[in-house]
Amino acid sequence: MTLSAPITQDVLTLPRKLPEGGKTNLVGLTRDQLRAALIAAGTPEKQVKMRLGQVWQWVYHFGIREFAQMTNLSKDYRALLAENFVIELPEVVTRQISADGTRKYLVRIAGGHEVETVYIPEETRGTLCISSQVGCTLTCSFCHTGTQKLVRNLTAGEIVGQVMLARDDLGEWPVAGAPKEETRMVSNVVLMGMGEPLYNFENVRDAMQVVMDGEGISLSRRRITLSTSGIVPEIARAAEEIGCLLAVSFHATTDAVRDTLVPVNKKWNIKTLLDTLRDYPRLSNSERITFEYVMLKDVNDSDADARRLVKLIAGIPAKINLIPFNEWPGAPYQRSDWERIEAFADIVYKAGYASPIRTPRGEDIMAACGQLKSATERARKSSKEIAAEAGL
Repeated sequence: MTLSAPITQDVLTLPRKLPEGGKTNLVGLTRDQLRAALIAAGTPEKQVKMRLGQVWQWVYHFGIREFAQMTNLSKDYRALLAENFVIELPEVVTRQISADGTRKYLVRIAGGHEVETVYIPEETRGTLCISSQVGCTLTCSFCHTGTQKLVRNLTAGEIVGQVMLARDDLGEWPVAGAPKEETRMVSNVVLMGMGEPLYNFENVRDAMQVVMDGEGISLSRRRITLSTSGIVPEIARAAEEIGCLLAVSFHATTDAVRDTLVPVNKKWNIKTLLDTLRDYPRLSNSERITFEYVMLKDVNDSDADARRLVKLIAGIPAKINLIPFNEWPGAPYQRSDWERIEAFADIVYKAGYASPIRTPRGEDIMAACGQLKSATERARKSSKEIAAEAGL
């Protein structure tokens, strides 16, 4: 591939930061959890509502990491906070910048495990794609991440931390007293990175409560999209407890094909999934569901597939994102020809559904949809090597 601009990569060599002496990390605590933690640390009940609001704003609105900088708190109270808490984010190991401006962060979390986070700048918005698990348990055959075994779920703090570290890198935190900046560089968050978010429900829910809170990072629930392969029992729960937009990795119009592409279909087939999805917009007050459909040559890209697709989703407020397959080393599929993708899109569009064709972004740094896989796994490091690097 010929690139219009060079790839740049920063390798950060700072030592890995660990919570000090059993102190509680504030990042990722919900308001209720933070309130309980402040009381346990000695905050008087009469002050806790005020203190909660102050600390919350410093951490999530201004991005402050040092209690000494929380200038509207007394010195004694700042000392109490420093004795009991830390404000720590996952460590950025590398940052790569694509020729198209896409940024991919390799992020190290507790235990020395690694996940990837991707920032995609566009003319009218900036989308941050975050991970919810180390690896994935779903083994979708077209997805590079699916070839990496599930290691563990991310904590709420590790999920929120990805949003915060991207804002660090982009210089997006506001300065106290400065004029309000209306343009958000991270204007949208999509849970489309490594892992199945609905298999890590509680941590994802708590993290999104933090991200959506109006006195902190303050992203509207309509600016957050959770992508699932179809974990049916958790979909209604997501509508009620998170309420963000929903995207579904659909990718096939028959159970025979979807069983291969998205093996979880063997547990909850297309009919079961669609019956559940019909209630989601009403339960979550969402406008519509996004159906993600990766275009695989001679597998799911025929005119017959397009016609079946629009019949299957009839009655569901929806748009269909057509995703040209992003190839990776050893991939068993090829990208559909462009003319075939456009013909498929035309059938969907004429049936009354928006059918945008997603422009591949960050392919030169393996940051495109379906390409994420931690560098640790690529290098096939042993668990002992990972632990040694983390100093465990």
